[in-house]
Amino acid sequence: MKTPLPKVNEIEHKWYVVDAKGETLGRLATQIATRLRGKHKPIFTPHLDTGDFIIVINASQVRLTGNKATEKPYKTYTGFTGGLKIKKASEMLAKRPEDVIKLAVKRMLPKNTLGGLQFKKLKVYAGSEHPHASQLPEKLQFTQ
Repeated sequence: MKTPLPKVNEIEHKWYVVDAKGETLGRLATQIATRLRGKHKPIFTPHLDTGDFIIVINASQVRLTGNKATEKPYKTYTGFTGGLKIKKASEMLAKRPEDVIKLAVKRMLPKNTLGGLQFKKLKVYAGSEHPHASQLPEKLQFTQ
């Protein structure tokens, strides 16, 4: 007996809203990455995009445990000599809190074209408002 594969036009992508207020960054990112990939669905297929759309609100209020706020480095390189720029997690949360969650999730997705497509389904906002009300997103609560 063959295992049935889902057809691309039959895959249903739902929209979910996740409130990051008070959530731990790593635990939140793993749950989001799992949902983006579609691993929570019984029709999961590694070479197809079976995941859902995730909207994260209150990204500025995500929690970092231990000394990560003062010690965790975020590195970017300009490509020029001496162009390594290092920011601490507290600076990132103050200026661009969306990027902290985006980077955590992006690094958990596959490093290929499919991972890029799955990452595009993540929408992150620092405040509690988002412009995706017309998609009728459901509230998603992760169990710890």
